[in-house]
Amino acid sequence: MNRIGFLLTVKEEKLSEYKEAHKNVWPEMLQALEEAGWHNYSLFLNSEGLLFGYFETPFDFETSRARMAEKEVNARWQEKMAHYFESPSGDGAHPDETMIELEEVFHLP
Repeated sequence: MNRIGFLLTVKEEKLSEYKEAHKNVWPEMLQALEEAGWHNYSLFLNSEGLLFGYFETPFDFETSRARMAEKEVNARWQEKMAHYFESPSGDGAHPDETMIELEEVFHLP
């Protein structure tokens, strides 16, 4: 099982809305994550908008993202979430296209 960590940036003025949106993640989105191999998925957010995501998967990061991209519900969810995020390139890319993968440097099993 691979452990994947990634970063995104939520707009500071949207922090409350972003957290509220995650209180009711669509059941079909949760199912799609499970089917795509995203397990033990967590999001952590600081007061300045830095978002750290973590999940475990039998796949690598790019394969994991590609498997989610195949899911129709993912496109709808990404469209709904897009306005919460800073886009590094300013091109309006969906959040799942702008995730910055982190390298794992230590793990205590």
